[in-house]
Amino acid sequence: MTDFGLFEAMYSARALRRLKPDPVPDALITRILDAAVRAPSAGNEQNWAFVVVRDPGLRAGIGRIYRKASDIAAAFYQARGSPAHLSEHQWRRMMSSGAYLWEHIGEAPVLLIPCLVQREMPAIDKLAPEMQASYQAEIAYVNRIRGASIYPAVQNIILTCRALGLGTVITTNHLRCEDELKSLLGLPSSVETFALMPIGYPLGKFGPSARRPLNEVVHADRWSTPWPAPSVGG
Repeated sequence: MTDFGLFEAMYSARALRRLKPDPVPDALITRILDAAVRAPSAGNEQNWAFVVVRDPGLRAGIGRIYRKASDIAAAFYQARGSPAHLSEHQWRRMMSSGAYLWEHIGEAPVLLIPCLVQREMPAIDKLAPEMQASYQAEIAYVNRIRGASIYPAVQNIILTCRALGLGTVITTNHLRCEDELKSLLGLPSSVETFALMPIGYPLGKFGPSARRPLNEVVHADRWSTPWPAPSVGG
């Protein structure tokens, strides 16, 4: 465990897509997973599940599925173009880094897949008559907030990897071909995947990530009233 504070971890946990093939000890993976389940979840249901893939054949299979899904992502990235806050150099660098991951994700020594087991909705006839009219709206609400029960755990994974000197990144391209991934790994229909996280010792360096200033993304009281405070450094 690297000896530094929480804020240093947050400010230096860059998305690291280039990883060494060296194996990661089980003890470190266990530490990461134990940190993940310290996160909050809706209603404290803790209906998360995590699939740790180390088998070379399965990792290669996931790599092929991810490559197929990433071709779709690449087409839309190119059509959409660079975000306004990125220079052309930064945009090309990001795309190059993403392209490397698209080709090599299956070579990462560990692929971690955070999942959720679908929550059971009560039967509509179990609700009071005056609440039954809200049934479809409640289903839409549950679908909207589902990620709130797993993405805090994902952030814990990112920070713990940083503390342990391991690189990772959250990617979701595989969701375009999720059925193929679930079939490969034998995931039941009641389980949804929410991220694919390669984990390994990084080839690149940790360090600060450039971010837009707070007054561009934070609104004070009402929309379009910028937050007055300057950005703070890590």
